[in-house]
Amino acid sequence: MDVFHVTDQGGNKLPDDDIAERIQQSLDPRARSFRSLRRSVGVQAAVEHTTIELTGRDRPGLLSEVFAVLTDLRCNVVAAEVWTHNSRMASVVYITDDITGSPIDDPDRLAKIKRLLLFVLKGDRDRRSANTAVSVGSTHTERRLHQMMYADRDYDVYGVDCGPTCDRSKPVVTVENCLAKDYTLVNLRCQDRPKLLFDTVCTLTDMQYVVYHGTVIAEGPEAYQEYYIRHIDGCPISSEAERQRVIHCLEAAIKRRTSEGIRLELCSEDRVGLLSDVTRIFRENGLSVTRAEVTTRGSQAVNVFYVIDASGCRVKSETIEAVRKEIGLTILRVKDDAYSKSPPEESGRFSLGNIFRSSSEKFLYNLGLIKSCS
Repeated sequence: MDVFHVTDQGGNKLPDDDIAERIQQSLDPRARSFRSLRRSVGVQAAVEHTTIELTGRDRPGLLSEVFAVLTDLRCNVVAAEVWTHNSRMASVVYITDDITGSPIDDPDRLAKIKRLLLFVLKGDRDRRSANTAVSVGSTHTERRLHQMMYADRDYDVYGVDCGPTCDRSKPVVTVENCLAKDYTLVNLRCQDRPKLLFDTVCTLTDMQYVVYHGTVIAEGPEAYQEYYIRHIDGCPISSEAERQRVIHCLEAAIKRRTSEGIRLELCSEDRVGLLSDVTRIFRENGLSVTRAEVTTRGSQAVNVFYVIDASGCRVKSETIEAVRKEIGLTILRVKDDAYSKSPPEESGRFSLGNIFRSSSEKFLYNLGLIKSCS
């Protein structure tokens, strides 16, 4: 028997019994239907959209190039979620035909979309691990993103360990065998946030471990989780290499959803090519997207972007304001408490943003997606 003490996102008692009833219904296998799946958080119905999955090496301007290709191929992006972690990128994109609004199911057209997107993902540095796929059936976006990044080995740290003092926000994960009870004991401590339990349990499940007992405490800013696990074959962890892999995978699962950068919220009338235009403006101003959530509500596009300076420096307030003016001050808003004014940058100085812009535009020109103005 599992017991959960839950609150809403504001930390308050659930005011609506309907929420608990919907949770109960979703846990009943007899109640699982396609209609109920469509109402679930993070689940998209493939009968309404075509689902494209992308994984590859992250780099400045990548998202802009992906959306430019889709726009050129007459695809309308109705929803998408993008995660980046450890120099890797994973994205689930839901598209329709930009004229009919119907899913795209023509094999030749889908093959062309996959081929061009794979070319963009590979670039000059990711010849092997870039991947595109078209999935069918219902997809839980966040669960799928975890699976994609795990398969892409974003948890690999290449032997680099910066130590506990270099980053106070780094999760602390310990894994040790409990010989008396023939379990492996997993303990983790990190900053609490929404969906943390989902992220850790899904990762253990995807790694083929079964949780037999667990304790979760989330009081104050930190969360503590303890799990007694075994592999699906009934055995505890049997080697140091396996123990280290569990530690690194759980650390990655926690950090994937950690939002790095300034949060920008866009709300406007939806149109074909909107994402291509917005991400192009980000790219031209030297901004790189670390995470994105794209949704369509009726005729409105409601998007969230987390952006950093592509050169690794702190984002200048002047850069953000320039982007907002070009997109629309009432359309793009900054939602970041840490955002503050910074000294203006001297005009005429060397700009890394111009390098990223030129590189991306050259790449798109080679694809035949933009024309030369010379």
